[in-house]
Amino acid sequence: MRSLGRLFIIFALLSFSYSLFAQDEEDEAAVTPAIEERDIEALRDWVNTKRMVTVKERGGNLSISGEVRTEFQVNNEKRRGIKQRGSRGEFSEKPIRGYDVEVTLLFDYRTERTWATAKIEFDNDAGTISGSFDHLSLERAFFGVRLINEDTYTVDTEFGRRNLGYTFDSRIQFVSFMDGILLKYDHALDWLGDAYFHGGPFVIDERNDQYGYVFEIGILNMFNSGLYAKYSFIDWNTKHFGTTIDNPNDPGDIAKRDKNIIKDRFFRYMNSQVILGYKFAPKRFKKMITLYLAGLLNHAAHSLAITNNTKANWAWYGGFSIGELRKKGDWSFDANYQMVSAQAIPEFDQGGVGRGNAAGAGFYSTKSKGRGDIVTFKRDAIGKGNFKGVAIQFLYLLTNNLTLFQSWNQSVRLDHSIGPTFRYKSYEVELIYAF
Repeated sequence: MRSLGRLFIIFALLSFSYSLFAQDEEDEAAVTPAIEERDIEALRDWVNTKRMVTVKERGGNLSISGEVRTEFQVNNEKRRGIKQRGSRGEFSEKPIRGYDVEVTLLFDYRTERTWATAKIEFDNDAGTISGSFDHLSLERAFFGVRLINEDTYTVDTEFGRRNLGYTFDSRIQFVSFMDGILLKYDHALDWLGDAYFHGGPFVIDERNDQYGYVFEIGILNMFNSGLYAKYSFIDWNTKHFGTTIDNPNDPGDIAKRDKNIIKDRFFRYMNSQVILGYKFAPKRFKKMITLYLAGLLNHAAHSLAITNNTKANWAWYGGFSIGELRKKGDWSFDANYQMVSAQAIPEFDQGGVGRGNAAGAGFYSTKSKGRGDIVTFKRDAIGKGNFKGVAIQFLYLLTNNLTLFQSWNQSVRLDHSIGPTFRYKSYEVELIYAF
């Protein structure tokens, strides 16, 4: 009876959440493809350490695990008061409601001082006619070696691919891939806490011989108090393209110059981020609580006409998490508020709430990913930044293997003088079976 009661409550919450959204469906516009789900850290750690199949061979252990997901998303957006998605929307070919099916396979092999890991993801749209059947992605593939293994500190190096967010912490950036070399130094200091440095170079564009650099340093559980601090830096601004032309009357030279200007601006990001947090578990509540606050600054931003001749290069977020997922009946809740200005984070590394952008318009160019013509008027500068909004996530372990995931995101324009007005809402629910 208790289990039936829990299921009834969960069903009621899902129905109520959807009804709230559906009531405003005709007024709100639908927006972008579904937001890429970013698991709460506790769930990610739980899944990564849960190994149902283990094969021991000479010299090491092979572990195999995975996830099967069914997903439902609703994305609504209005731009300049005009509905963007679905029937009678400006981009009617992009649906308001989306259904996905996903399978993830993880392989880990570990010896005493070496390891290798791979994550393969099949993420396809549902539907007899609209469905896709070939969306395959290599999400993770790297191997590592422990160079130094002392009592209080270790030094490791890893080679290969990972998502930046797998190693570096942020709720508004680090959604790109890091194909490169990672150096990891971890040191347990009795008088201070657990200190670490993780960083290294990675490939941005091999065709242009373009590379980036990233690192994060931090101290966890400072003075055994639950306080922690992290500082990260990522440099995308490592390649500059020529913007001078030989003949200003040659349309070909002018077009080439404009393309190079877009490229220069597209990668003009050198981001510092600071995170301060506090973890504690009240005795009466018996749930882990985390409070966090973060600020970000893009040091490479330039003042431009499309940003009112100022630098729109800052961002911050703050929020809290409650609970961790370990066994059946556990739950976790995370809520945070975000403000991200227009030049703070590159559109290819933009995480967080976002703004929808069903049109796929860039900030420096008329199309996303640096394509199209150069943007010269601030009313046309869109991209993925210049928003303020809230992100909420709730997870509940129905069984030791089955997780219910729900998320809500909502945002509006931050700087009213840049780009068009917009209103964005997104709701997502997933059932995740981990094995």
